[in-house]
Amino acid sequence: MKQYNFDEIIERRNTGALKTDVLQARYGNPDLLPLWVADMDFRSCEKIIEAMQKRCEHGIFGYPVATEAYYLSIINWLKNEHQWTIQQEWLSYIPGIVKGIAFAVMHFSNPNDKIIIQPPVYHPFRMVTQMHHRQVVNNPLIEENGRYRMDLDGLRKLIDKDCKLLILANPHNPVGITWDKETLKELAGICYENHILVIADEIHADMAIFGNRHFPFATVSEQAEQNSITFMSPSKTFNIAGIVSSYAIVPNDSIRQSFYNFLDASELGDGTIFAYTAIEAAYNQGKEWKDQMLRYVEANIRFVDAYVKEHIPAIQVISPEASFLVWLDCRALGLNQKELNRLFIDQAQLALNDGEMFGKEGIGFMRLNVGCPRSILDKALKQLTQAVHARK
Repeated sequence: MKQYNFDEIIERRNTGALKTDVLQARYGNPDLLPLWVADMDFRSCEKIIEAMQKRCEHGIFGYPVATEAYYLSIINWLKNEHQWTIQQEWLSYIPGIVKGIAFAVMHFSNPNDKIIIQPPVYHPFRMVTQMHHRQVVNNPLIEENGRYRMDLDGLRKLIDKDCKLLILANPHNPVGITWDKETLKELAGICYENHILVIADEIHADMAIFGNRHFPFATVSEQAEQNSITFMSPSKTFNIAGIVSSYAIVPNDSIRQSFYNFLDASELGDGTIFAYTAIEAAYNQGKEWKDQMLRYVEANIRFVDAYVKEHIPAIQVISPEASFLVWLDCRALGLNQKELNRLFIDQAQLALNDGEMFGKEGIGFMRLNVGCPRSILDKALKQLTQAVHARK
């Protein structure tokens, strides 16, 4: 069995990488250590690279078609990894999950309708809703001793006739929860009874760690299956976000026909040569790479947790149950959000995600991306330790 090298440092600056090449524009310093946007600094699975190279060597890049092998790669992956049996007709390519969410917002709601989100949560949920002139309804997660849960009683109370959609992060981003089956089932019942369509962003579905399990929303009950659109992709798992390899799954016949007709009207359901190639290679040949990558990420999270406990005990590491994003509770430092950002950017020379971008519930928090070689994390944590101690 091949052992993959996740310690390899690969220079990404000046390659058109968002993570590195917008540091000056976004943070005011091009030399920060970038530990923010959710892609990894690991070379992607060699089987994907080989498949892409083989496709390039063919030399003709005409109009592609989704093949039977492409569909089977997704169907088999979902069955083997998540015990979810789906039908080929349920599937459609989409040009990105945030775009898919936007399409669903556009098609299944009207201006001034209400759309429910559960902050602190992935900020495009709010931005897409607002920019399409819908009303954001916040149903914040409940935090208890560094753990989070859904406020389902609060959800029941805030629902009214204008609520049309709920956007679900499953697993949750940024707090890294793999939602349990009972919670998802109760959520499905509430939404079904109130005619609220659930849009499930499951981009981190394949990255459950530390023995946790991901339950696709549509699998938890008949109500969930018949009242949801699920968006998935190998992009986070295999570090191929730039290839745009996302897809939708819609079991309900009428919802599917309506939504896919909307996509087809603008040819939004047509994939690219490299998207089809990458998905098929990832799902057919990438499991060993994925498993080794997740073990490395687990070790990185343990490393961060142990280091922070020893050297910066005022910061609490909220270890995720899925993915490579770590939620840092910095409230005990006693800083306001502007001061907290200045500490990380100006003193520690680090670029993380400002917790407030995920909603006011993220004030006092920062999001750390540990999808990188451990030597980079070690350097970052030493810089942060020095910055925190210099304030005393």
